[in-house]
This record gives sequence, structure tokens and C-alpha cells, in this order.
Amino acid sequence: MKISLIQFPIVPGDRLANFDQVRRRVQQAARAGSDMAVLPELWDLSFYPPDVYDLADEEGRQAQAFLQDLAASCHIQLIGGSIVRRHDGCLYNTTYIVDEEGNRVSSYDKCHLFTPGGEEKVFAPGDHLNTFFLGDIPMASITCYDLRFGEWVRMAALAGAQILFVPAAWPHPRLAHWQILNRARAIENQFFVVAVNSCGTCGDYRFCGHSMIIDPWGEVLAQGGDGEEIVTGEIDLSVIKDIRSRINVFRDRRPELYHLEGKR
Repeated sequence: MKISLIQFPIVPGDRLANFDQVRRRVQQAARAGSDMAVLPELWDLSFYPPDVYDLADEEGRQAQAFLQDLAASCHIQLIGGSIVRRHDGCLYNTTYIVDEEGNRVSSYDKCHLFTPGGEEKVFAPGDHLNTFFLGDIPMASITCYDLRFGEWVRMAALAGAQILFVPAAWPHPRLAHWQILNRARAIENQFFVVAVNSCGTCGDYRFCGHSMIIDPWGEVLAQGGDGEEIVTGEIDLSVIKDIRSRINVFRDRRPELYHLEGKR
């Protein structure tokens, strides 16, 4: 499976400009033979302009139509990063998954909101894990800050995911955390991690790029730099069977022990 990670500087508050950027890059990835393209967090408006509520996509209609048309026209699967969705007067940080025929497969509202950045003052949290199939491959997606919650990622692995997608708007100076946490999640859950970050700036945030594809051994198969680029790599899912035959952490788990004393 050939996967392209679309790392680009999102224009704050300008949906149409960002649609154009995404269209051109996904078309480029499709021409290069990629089976899938993956977008970063809040690629429609960035993280996030002061007038984000007024600019939000009502029920995500614009983003869904755009992603579905783009996937079908390029015959490519899309992990749609995330966008600002307005629903019942609240904003959600929402991911859409679209197959190569343009069908919406799944959606996800970011569950762990980044309180150091005041995200909880702008967005409402989601309340469900996002697992899905593209073709016959079980997958899952989380969003940015979710990466720091190992128990949330482990639930995706226990649900059978073989690839975890992590769209993000991860800033400097925490590049080391981005690299280490993505590799750790791949190693401890013995699956592939495909982590896509933005670059450029929005307000005080300077996003650190370094989108990555990581195998279940924690090896980095492809990684970008700080700037705009399409990071492309290929994954071989047979690696999962190999590592689990050697070190089967799922067989050796002891969930009966995983509780706080007196807190059963």
C-alpha cells in the first residue's frame, strides 16, 4: 500500500485557498500512484483563527462534498485530516474517511481537547473511538492530542486496527514529543502509525511538520522535514504478523491486573 502524507502550510481562515492546496497535492499523489492520501488536522481553517465559529462548516457539508468528489475523481482513498464542523451550535474537530469511490466510510470527533491551547473553550469533545475498514484492512484514526493518551490508542489496537492515522497540528517546541510518541504507539501496539502534521503558522503557533510513517518495530519508513512537502511511503502489512509471532504482547497481556487497588 502506497500512502502519501500531505504536509502543507494551512492558510488561516481561508477555506477556499486550502481546498485548492489540498486538491492540487492529492491530484499529484494520485498521479504518482498512491493508494491513499492523508491530510493534517484542521486543514480547512487551521488551529484556529479568532473568528473560527463564524467560519465553521455547518454539518461539515462543504468538506464532505469536497473530499468525496476529490476521492472519486482521483480514485484515491482519503483520510480527511480534520475540519471545523458546526453542529447544533457547537464546534467539533471532525475527521472524515472517504474511500476511492467517494463514499464516506467513517467520521470522528476529536475526544481529547488540548486544554493548554484553550481548545476546550472552542470545541466540544467527541465520545467514540473511530475504527473502520478500507477494503479489508481494519484501521483507526485519532487526532493530535489524542496521541498522548496511550489507553485510547490501545483500544484501537484491541479493536483490531492494523494502521493508526494521526492527523495533527503539532507545534514547536515539542517536535521530540511528536517523534517519540508516534514511535512508542507503533511499538507498544504493534501496528503501523501514519502521522500527518501541518507546517507554517497560525497566530502564536508554529507547526513542526515531520509527518511520519512508522512500522510496528518502530522503524521510521518515511519522514518529512519542517516545510511543505508530500511524504510518501509504502507499507507491508505482513510485518504485523511477523512481529506478533515473535513478541506477542496481546497474548501476554494480563488485563485482570490492570486496575487501581480498591478501584475494581
